[in-house]
Amino acid sequence: MTSPLTGSAQADPRGSDDPEYAENLRRATLASSVGSALEYYDFAIYGLAAALIFGNLFFPALPDGLRLVASLATFGVGFLARPVGGLFFGVLGDRLGRKWVLMITIALMGVSTTMVGLLPTGEQIGVWAPVLLVILRLAQGFGAGAEQAGSTTLMAEYAPVQRRGFFAALPFIGIFSGTLLASGVFALVTLAPDDVLEAWLWRVPFLASAILIAVAVWIRVKLRESPTFIHLEEQEQVAEHPLRDLMTHSRRNVLIGIGLRMAENGGSYIFQTLAVSFAVTAGVTKSWGSLAVAISSVIGMITVPLAGKASDKYGRLPVYRAGAVVLLALAVPGWWLLSLGTAWGTTIVITIGISFGVCIMLGSQCALMPELFGNRRRYIGVASAREFSAVIAGGLAPVLGAWMLTATGNAWWPIAAYVLVLAGITFATTFVTPETVARDLTLTADAALGDPVGGAAEASQPARQPAGVA
Repeated sequence: MTSPLTGSAQADPRGSDDPEYAENLRRATLASSVGSALEYYDFAIYGLAAALIFGNLFFPALPDGLRLVASLATFGVGFLARPVGGLFFGVLGDRLGRKWVLMITIALMGVSTTMVGLLPTGEQIGVWAPVLLVILRLAQGFGAGAEQAGSTTLMAEYAPVQRRGFFAALPFIGIFSGTLLASGVFALVTLAPDDVLEAWLWRVPFLASAILIAVAVWIRVKLRESPTFIHLEEQEQVAEHPLRDLMTHSRRNVLIGIGLRMAENGGSYIFQTLAVSFAVTAGVTKSWGSLAVAISSVIGMITVPLAGKASDKYGRLPVYRAGAVVLLALAVPGWWLLSLGTAWGTTIVITIGISFGVCIMLGSQCALMPELFGNRRRYIGVASAREFSAVIAGGLAPVLGAWMLTATGNAWWPIAAYVLVLAGITFATTFVTPETVARDLTLTADAALGDPVGGAAEASQPARQPAGVA
């Protein structure tokens, strides 16, 4: 007897006992995980640097309050390039395949981050320092715009149908590995005297990303193409114009994806950057904020796959909704507690916000987002939903939050209201989102409200998902 959620005719023709499939699944998991680790190491290290030291390094001529706003604005500007990169590489991913696009994005993202560590500061070359910083941040965002969408799509397409939520969530351990590494490194370097930190030590975390680039590229060279993309090629169904198909057939699901990401993405960057900066102004040491993010990352490495596994059993939407409820409940008491400036309060709030609110949503999202879109436009669909939401939620959150703090004299309540709005949007969106658990990813139609759970939207398509590769 099968569960009503996971029971489906879409049994994999090849299972985990097939040595070739098992090996390909391991490679896909490793390739996706390392890519996620590099992306989030890059973004976490930049976000922490922007929140704590980039204001003094690149905007020394500005007043103290505006330095933080300007510094976090350079963090936010990278999100402007993400949708462009998502569209550009998303088209290539749906036309040429997932593998080589992921090779390009990881290299572009990693090289940009490494070069940040070579930049001269504002005192050395004046206004050109922030200009060059913005250029590299745009390049980083351009590559990142399709990296996570590609990794998510690839892993969902490789994963066994009945355990897709769990397997699709495994690479996101890389997210927290990267965040943990970044916050741990930054916690160490911020223990140094300020003159040493701002003179040269801040460069070390950025230059170290070159090691991750080399590892990621080496692993992805050995990766084989996604089985569902191979299925498209065999059926001669590869889209000639994925973007046009997306605009014609998938606008609703792109908007749903954006709504789902408001609390997850916005909450992630609020608690990783803005909460750290706010805690410092309230009296917590710089290193303690980074340590709180590191603790959250360790717990998140457990929470995300467990949430993915729960979504296989109970459905994507109930699990996703639970994560949004956590942020709704945390918003007001959490930011009040942060305003007290205690180390234990900072740790509790950041840990709950990231490890449980954000991570529960992320664990369900890993499979949900690819399942929303048909096979011909899945890469660009996931990239569009992820990256346009990243501009609206993740990119604006630290900048808008820093402006609110400056305008209100570091009052905590505007940020609490902001978190409430983001979480409320996501909570409401879950009620107009189709349940997609165990959906057949060879289907070319998007998921829609009213589709049978775990069923097919197009009866003409084969009710199976190829799990192996030729």
